[in-house]
Amino acid sequence: MHEVALIGCGYVADLYMRGLRAHPGIRLVGAHDRDPARQAAFCSHWGVPPLPDPAAACAALPHDGLVLNLTNPRSHDTITRGCLRANRHVWSEKPMVLDMEIARELHNLARSRGLQLASAPSSVLSQSAQGLGRALRMGVGGTPRLIYAELDDGFIPQAPYHDWLSESGAPWPAEDEFATGCTLEHAGYWLSWMIAHLGPVRRVVSATAEVIPDKPGVRRAAPDFSVAALYFDSGPVARLTCSIAAPHDHRLRIFGDEGVIEVARAWDNHAPVRYRRRMRLRRRLLESPVARDLSIKGAPQPRPARRGAARMDFALGPVEMLDAIAKGRDSRLAGAYALHLTEVTLAVQAGGAHDMTTRCAPMEPMPWAT
Repeated sequence: MHEVALIGCGYVADLYMRGLRAHPGIRLVGAHDRDPARQAAFCSHWGVPPLPDPAAACAALPHDGLVLNLTNPRSHDTITRGCLRANRHVWSEKPMVLDMEIARELHNLARSRGLQLASAPSSVLSQSAQGLGRALRMGVGGTPRLIYAELDDGFIPQAPYHDWLSESGAPWPAEDEFATGCTLEHAGYWLSWMIAHLGPVRRVVSATAEVIPDKPGVRRAAPDFSVAALYFDSGPVARLTCSIAAPHDHRLRIFGDEGVIEVARAWDNHAPVRYRRRMRLRRRLLESPVARDLSIKGAPQPRPARRGAARMDFALGPVEMLDAIAKGRDSRLAGAYALHLTEVTLAVQAGGAHDMTTRCAPMEPMPWAT
């Protein structure tokens, strides 16, 4: 039995609970939130023991247990640091932290204590992401040259987000979302896939802007638009776009020498992976209108029902991490990978040109995706 303690009972915590309940062998020892009313509502809804503070959450776990840090991004540093000092492994919601030097400190602290520190998102372990990785390893489409990755969410400030409630009644944290920004909240979904399958990013050149000012209830909003060019050590270049203004578009397209591999939905763990071969028809060059399905069939993963805009199992990462801890191996999502993903994400948010100082190896595929 793997044991987990949860800190932060807000909107995303319910999404994690739905995932955790779908995996056998996971025991939640308790949950803490600094808001007593929020903690009470969450614990009552899920039948989870309340914990008085983060120290109690750590104390309730065995050494091979895992703390889920699901707090406000501004609190990630404090909570994660405290848990690592209490000699507990940590899974952090994204972004891991808001400053790269702090990320290095936490990475080094975890390593010095023989602990693992990983960060969301975990959709890179999904059937779709693993299917994409297998296709690339098989050479489908030829050498990848260019990637277009879109994470546009629609004109969110006009959406009825005040009506968005989690299962236990937590409101969607609009102020935190706008203050953190769509880049730090969402870029990781495609960045994690690309880094896992293509290896590390060498250079980031990005531009950002706040194109929708005066968001209700927000004094200091982060950029709500970013576009970045990512130069990978392995050769390809990617364009990553994030916004909360352009119409919803979550496509990933990899343009190779022979055709295009595409995934239409970032937030669907079982979205099809399709390939369109490039062809010549008379005097025209085009991609085949008939796509070949490259999806992995029958992956041993739960198929979560849709909740809002997402059809994702948020527990995939923590479950993989717990398995790694139990077996004495490094988690796929921890260590150098988590640190590099954090550096690339922060560079996209910052704007300008940045040479990356971290590196990581491509991710080992899941056993059922080889």
